[in-house]
Amino acid sequence: MGSFNTSSGESFILVGFSDWPQLEILLFVFILIFYSLTLLGNTTIIILSRIDLRLHTPMYFFLSHLSFLDLCFTTSTVPQLLINLQGLDRTISYGGCVAQLFIYLALGSTECVLLVVMAIDRYAAVCRPLHYTTIMHPLLCQALAITSWVGGFMNSLIQTGLMMAIPLCGHRLNHFFCEMPVFLKLACEDTGGTEAKMFVARVIILVVPAALILVSYVYIAKAVLKVKSMAGRRKAFGTCGSHLLVVFLFYGSAIYTYLQPIHSYSEKEGKFVALFYTIVTPILNPLIYTLRNKDVKGALWKVLRRSRDSG
Repeated sequence: MGSFNTSSGESFILVGFSDWPQLEILLFVFILIFYSLTLLGNTTIIILSRIDLRLHTPMYFFLSHLSFLDLCFTTSTVPQLLINLQGLDRTISYGGCVAQLFIYLALGSTECVLLVVMAIDRYAAVCRPLHYTTIMHPLLCQALAITSWVGGFMNSLIQTGLMMAIPLCGHRLNHFFCEMPVFLKLACEDTGGTEAKMFVARVIILVVPAALILVSYVYIAKAVLKVKSMAGRRKAFGTCGSHLLVVFLFYGSAIYTYLQPIHSYSEKEGKFVALFYTIVTPILNPLIYTLRNKDVKGALWKVLRRSRDSG
């Protein structure tokens, strides 16, 4: 296989799930349903957070950012996958592939930082309840949200830049979108130095935030156990438990994919793991937060009753 010539407008072929043609129709239906529900669920949370005054709090401010991230995150890959599964067009240009890689990494990295911010918010609410409104001032909330977005895009810019400097051999990407480990599999030369730099960036954006979240929840658990009221304990554990479940789902799959050595990365397994964090996790977030949260459910029923009465 010759070196990939990026200046000649050549394209990659996304193999996708063509190795399992019997699964493609089933996967298409499954993914289309999940994608539609993801759009509906996350859009609902964003709208409710805007129109219901009871949800004008730091927690729901950050939750609306998380929902918007999930909308963009899943949309960066799923439409391409649906086209791929129909067999209409399995190609993607080099520029399109790099753009998809950059956007995907930027949104995923932003979510890593945002989940830490949400953990800080829960720590302040549970461990510093009397000073919560002072600590989580609207200006601070906006600054933390902006920091999440800037940090995520900076990480993506660094990793995408390092990736573009690697000469590639071949045109077949054994995946359904342009993901970093699959790109590295096409490298024409030893990428040990570049991989080491990328690994450091991934540790910073994955391991450090996950560690900070776990530490914050140790303090939260200690504070909750001191609450004498059982109702108060249940409410605190319910709210924090929802966030912690999202954290485990997101970081678990991301760490599995991005922190293993490239030589041990399995493209077949990688495709199905990627399905989980691009299709399943974005739909679980609104379900977890709405089904376990009385405020969100109350706001939703209020909107539904209003629309029914007006109709």
